[in-house]
Amino acid sequence: MREKLGIGIVTLILAIFLSACANNDDKSSEEKNSNYDHNMEIDHSEMNHSDSGDVPEGLKVEENSTYKVGSQAILDTDHMKGMKGAEATIVGAYDTNVYVVSYTPTTGGERVEDHKWVIHEEIENAGNEPFQSGEEVVLNTEHMEGMKGATAVVDSVEDMTVYMVDYTPTTGGEEVKNHKWVTESELSPK
Repeated sequence: MREKLGIGIVTLILAIFLSACANNDDKSSEEKNSNYDHNMEIDHSEMNHSDSGDVPEGLKVEENSTYKVGSQAILDTDHMKGMKGAEATIVGAYDTNVYVVSYTPTTGGERVEDHKWVIHEEIENAGNEPFQSGEEVVLNTEHMEGMKGATAVVDSVEDMTVYMVDYTPTTGGEEVKNHKWVTESELSPK
């Protein structure tokens, strides 16, 4: 009888322990999903924070940009956690068609809605004319894992200046280099 009681207690303790572990895993998943705030409930924690600074072939430098290369501005956007309110250094300004797109990652997972921003030169077989809202395109960039080669729908398009910036997140951590892309409306003077 005593042996059965001992086994029962051990089983109960093990069940409680495993249940606690399962709850912690769920919490970790929720925390991971909140690492990227894009004004929507999408996990962009796989977004490439820093990049080489290479730009797509054919991308036109904007000579008369509001924010000049080397100048500083304040980020008014929250593409990634720690971005909003951070001081940014402008490392590039370009004139192009800028898209908001929705796509399903090539790596699987949930559909990404309203991803900001993809530029014209990051779309396969882009040609000279801008794509229109509702058109299907194939992405040729890897801002996020599973993006390159994904079929996307253009949600909106606008001809404007986009910026590549360096900044240190307001949440701390290492400086983000060559973040692509920020629009003029997402910046304010320092």
